[in-house]
Amino acid sequence: MTVPVINVIINFGTGPATAQAMIIDQGKLGINVLADAASVIVDVSSQVNRIETNRGRTALSDQFQTGALTLRIVDQNGDFNPQNVTGPYYNLLTPMKKVQISATFNSVTYPIFSGFITSFTTTYPNESGEDVAITTIQAVDAFRLAQLAQISTVTGATAGDLSGTRINQILDQISWPATMRDVDAGLTTMQADPGTNRTSLAALQTVANSEYGAVYVDPSGSFVFQDRSVTAGSIGGTPTVFSDTGSGIYYANAVWKLDDTLIFNKSTVTRSGGTAQIATNQASIDKYFLHSYFLDGLLMQTDTVALDYAQAYTASRAETSIRCDAVELDLYTANYNTGIIASLSLDFFDPITVITTQPGGSTLEKTLQIFGVAFNIT
Repeated sequence: MTVPVINVIINFGTGPATAQAMIIDQGKLGINVLADAASVIVDVSSQVNRIETNRGRTALSDQFQTGALTLRIVDQNGDFNPQNVTGPYYNLLTPMKKVQISATFNSVTYPIFSGFITSFTTTYPNESGEDVAITTIQAVDAFRLAQLAQISTVTGATAGDLSGTRINQILDQISWPATMRDVDAGLTTMQADPGTNRTSLAALQTVANSEYGAVYVDPSGSFVFQDRSVTAGSIGGTPTVFSDTGSGIYYANAVWKLDDTLIFNKSTVTRSGGTAQIATNQASIDKYFLHSYFLDGLLMQTDTVALDYAQAYTASRAETSIRCDAVELDLYTANYNTGIIASLSLDFFDPITVITTQPGGSTLEKTLQIFGVAFNIT
C-alpha cells in the first residue's frame, strides 16, 4: 500500500519568504531571497511522530481564522535544547521561525501547512524507555503576522480602487512579498482608506467583507483574496463526489448536522459614511424567530451596493437544511489513490458532493463548498 511521504522543513531564516536566503556574492538571483545572512533550512521529517493542522472559517463570523499547527518531535540528541551550545540549532531556536509541512504522493508534492513557530515546549515522557526529549512546536500561519502588524494609513489607497487593488496596497504596507499572494482583481470599488489605527488583518477583512469575498492564507503560506464571483460561484463547478454507495470516493465518516447556526433573516449592512441598509425575510422570522446579522464600517462606495450585500446575505441564510459538517478520510486505506489525491489537493471553496446511505435505504446527499481542512498525521 502506497501512502504519502510527509516532509517537515524548518527554516531558521528571518522574514516571511520561504526560499533560501542569499547574501551578496552568493546564491542565485530570481531564486533566492536577499538577506543579511544565509538561512539554515533543515529537514526534520525523520524526527517527527505527530502532526496536527487546522485551517478554516467560523460559521458565525463568516471569516477565515488563523491556521494552526502542532508538531511533535522526538529529540534523541538534544538538538532542540536552546542551551545546547554544541547543538546544530544553537542561537536559532527562537519564535517566528518558519515551518512547512508537505506530502509527496505519486511524485507530486502537495503543501499542507506553512507558518511561523510561536513556541517550543520540551517534555521528558518515559514512554519509550529511551533517553529522549519530546519537543512540541506550535505554529500559526501568516494571519497571525497580519494581526500583529498595526497600520494607520495605506499608501495610494484612493477612492475608486477595486477591492483586489486595495488588498495589494495593504499587503504592500506590511511589506508582504508579492510572490506570496494570490489576489483577484475584485468587483467592488472602494472608498479612500479611512486612515484609522487598526491591524492589517482587520483592514484586509474589511475589504474582503466590502467585496462579499474572502481573504485567507493557503497551505503554501500565501495570502489569497477571492472576490464574490468565486466565493458565490464556485459551488456551480464540477464537485468531487464522496459516497458510501460506490459512486464516488469512500470515506471513514461523515458528520451531518441540522441546526439554526447558519440562519440569518435580518441583515444590517452599513458602509463608512452611509446609512444602514436592512434586508429582512419575514417568512423566515415567523418560522425561526429573529436571527440578526450586523456588519458596519465597510468601504463600498454606495449605499446601493451595501443594500445588495444585505439582500444577498439574507436570501442565502433565511432557510436552513441538513448539511454535511465534515467528511473524514483515512489515507491508510488500501488502494486509496483517489482519496489521497483529493485530501491533499482540495481546499477552500472547492465544491464537493457527499452521499451517505441511511438505515432503511434512504440517502443523505448535499453539494457544498469546503470551508475547513484539518490533518491528523501519526
